[in-house]
Amino acid sequence: MGDLEDAVMTRVWEWNRPVTVREVLEDLARERTIAYTTVMTVMDNLRQKGWLRREADGRAYRYEAVSTRAAYSAALMNEAWAASDNPAAALVHFFGMMSPEQREAVRDAMRIIQSVDPSGPAEDEGR
Repeated sequence: MGDLEDAVMTRVWEWNRPVTVREVLEDLARERTIAYTTVMTVMDNLRQKGWLRREADGRAYRYEAVSTRAAYSAALMNEAWAASDNPAAALVHFFGMMSPEQREAVRDAMRIIQSVDPSGPAEDEGR
């Protein structure tokens, strides 16, 4: 996502309800000068990319997120990992950049995944 797409999606995710182009425009206008048609184009592009859906509301549309910010972040991480020629090394470097709190969040996520799918990867027995 580009910067403006991210700014639009951030608002849609935070508001967690169907929004109009006008609402997004008015909020963005607090930070920058921007045209209605620019916001409309960005939101339509996000719809075409599959990140937003829309429903007619009179002469306007109301847009809402197709998935959560967490799902978007996960897709970005998966895309980056899949692009690596050595996924194991990429993970080692990624984990090496994490704070202790982030590594604990990964451990928590693995515990959740294992409780949902006990046939998933087993934790290292040495811990």
